[in-house]
Amino acid sequence: MSSLLSHNKDQPRIRKSLSDSCPASSTAATKSLRHERLSRLGSSGPTDTSTNHAESYFLRRENRLSARKKAEEETMNNDYKKMYEKALATNQRLKSRLETSKQELTMIQEQLQRAQNGTSSDCASNMLEAEKKASWSLKKRISDMEEQLKVKAELKTENQRLKDENGALIRVITKLSK
Repeated sequence: MSSLLSHNKDQPRIRKSLSDSCPASSTAATKSLRHERLSRLGSSGPTDTSTNHAESYFLRRENRLSARKKAEEETMNNDYKKMYEKALATNQRLKSRLETSKQELTMIQEQLQRAQNGTSSDCASNMLEAEKKASWSLKKRISDMEEQLKVKAELKTENQRLKDENGALIRVITKLSK
């Protein structure tokens, strides 16, 4: 029997026989196969126990699937309960940490206010002390500079005296050498 290849862009390649290419014969063959199946399922006898066996298999399978779904639902419910309990515990812990942080914040704010109120007068006195220290250091520098000026003036006069003596000595040596 020869076979033909049908090729369509939308459908995959299917191998058909010449007998399959005729639509009338294919529909008749499918109808006869269906009729045979129905007659097997509908008839009583040895096939009847096989259908009961298939039905019981499907019922057992369905029962197993429903039991599995129930177990999954229960575990999911338990998981949700556990997650909810964890979330509650975390919330309580965070609330307690928040309360302690708030208490610490109020204590620090009170200390800051006390420090600002107490240091406002201290700040003025500190500024006065700083100004006094600055003026004292300036006075000390001025007195040091005045002393340096006196020493400098003395050195100038002594230097001038030494120059005069040197000139006199040079004249004496020149007269003696002539």
